[in-house]
Amino acid sequence: MDREKLSDKLADIAPDKVATARNKGGCKGCSCRSTKLNVYDWLHNFPEMQELTNMVEVQFKNTRKGYYLNSNRINLKKGDVVAVEASPGHDIGTVTLTGKLVEAQMRKNNYHDDANSGSPKRVYRIARSSDMEKYELAKAKEQTTMIRARERAESLGLNMKIGDVEYQGDGNKAIFYYIADERVDFRQLIKDFAAEFRVKVEMKQIGARQEAGRIGGVGPCGRELCCSSWMSSFVSVSTSAARYQDISFNPQKLAGQCGKLKCCMNYEVDTYVEANRKLPSREIVLQTKDSDYFHFKTDILSGQITYSTDKNNPVNLETISKDRAFHIIELNKKGKKPPQLASEEEAKNKEETIQNDLLEGQSITRFDKKEGEGSSRRRKSRRRSDNRNRGGRPPKRNEK
Repeated sequence: MDREKLSDKLADIAPDKVATARNKGGCKGCSCRSTKLNVYDWLHNFPEMQELTNMVEVQFKNTRKGYYLNSNRINLKKGDVVAVEASPGHDIGTVTLTGKLVEAQMRKNNYHDDANSGSPKRVYRIARSSDMEKYELAKAKEQTTMIRARERAESLGLNMKIGDVEYQGDGNKAIFYYIADERVDFRQLIKDFAAEFRVKVEMKQIGARQEAGRIGGVGPCGRELCCSSWMSSFVSVSTSAARYQDISFNPQKLAGQCGKLKCCMNYEVDTYVEANRKLPSREIVLQTKDSDYFHFKTDILSGQITYSTDKNNPVNLETISKDRAFHIIELNKKGKKPPQLASEEEAKNKEETIQNDLLEGQSITRFDKKEGEGSSRRRKSRRRSDNRNRGGRPPKRNEK
């Protein structure tokens, strides 16, 4: 039976339970509530693989994840809200992965046990109503705390931007996420935060790309930002990626909403680099009996190269394939010059393109005004305006 039909059938029987399951993130390994941090549990159909480890993956706000020991042997499933160990107190998070696959994720993320205790933190229990009340009260203070923290940082003259504040589930700790281009001495700021908000303060620096990923938005391509939809690791982007792809160095077009170079510039750069290796050097001058041709532009992926007889200006442009360019280079090395730049087949194709004119059979002057047409229209409009000024009405056709 189709998953959607089954879900609708269950909704008729127990709508409250189905709604709760949907809010928790779907069933088992299903990625109904897909996020960029979601990991599909492809081992959820194997009960024996779910019991091989006691570690579970728990996700918090701002793409923060942790791995905790289920020492109490609680029957945890994906989407359960749990209270976990924190320093100090406890935190509230959502279980996003269980079973054997957790160990693979721990190895992938280079997870290490807590250096102070030497053992992983534990899962206390499934969150109670009292835990959720404290959690909601703590989350309600995040917006006002962030505004007040920005004001305090500005009053101290610190060159930093506080992007977000995350309170721990019990309200005893707050993480301040900030962006700074240079090193910032925020020792006095931490003292002021601790005195004003009466919580343990942790400052965590993030980059501009991470902030754009948390805020989200729509890019110039019309789709959701990659950093907020699926990207979890950010690789540095350099201007050489634009040079390899022949993209104009326009800062307004190359920069994303975070103010940095767009991440999508790295997507196809390897393909362009590989295609560039199969093209002749742009410094080579092609010699023919007619003239010398200099490189003007290149269509990298199609392998079409345009040459000009002037080194700095587009004069007598000729477009040839890369194979023809390599052939002429070999002839020039042997001291030979072909009669023309384009081959006979390319010249024939060019003539056929010119003959197949888009305006064939149509006059390009069809939109021009006929002689005397404009003057007659002006005379008619002037006659109507004179009649209106005299208080009369325009004459009828039979009166003419």
